[in-house]
Amino acid sequence: MDAVRVSFDLDEVLFVSPRTHETEPKLPFPLDRIFPERLRLGTPDLIHQLQDMGCEVWIYTSSERSERYIRSLFKLYHVHLDGVVSAERHQREVQRGRREMLPQKMPSWYRITLHIDDEAVICTAGKEYGFDVYQLSGPDKEWKEKIIRYLKHILEMRK
Repeated sequence: MDAVRVSFDLDEVLFVSPRTHETEPKLPFPLDRIFPERLRLGTPDLIHQLQDMGCEVWIYTSSERSERYIRSLFKLYHVHLDGVVSAERHQREVQRGRREMLPQKMPSWYRITLHIDDEAVICTAGKEYGFDVYQLSGPDKEWKEKIIRYLKHILEMRK
């Protein structure tokens, strides 16, 4: 069986506004100027939990942030990422000049078991292109538990 891979979108999923969501503590100055994004409260804990379960954890974002930037930011929260797919990598490896426009994210291309995203259009694409998506939108105190439950459900269905 392939490795179990879980990927997360960044904006409005892991990177959230402290005005609308509970967040991890702000990075100390001057790092908070270099990395202004704020992580949803519990993000490092959830990623460590998933990795303890034997999962690889990836970021799959349509943003233009570089892989180096993303990895560096997560490293400051003591989080190791197993893979990063940015808009640039997706264009180069997935879209590759095809005439037909594919969705901005194709987790199945990278053998990702479950992708977590806030956009309904990505969730709809999952049904059409055969990848599992959990839609996470808005504040939710039980978001980590719900994701783990959903992942366990998917894995059980695949047996």
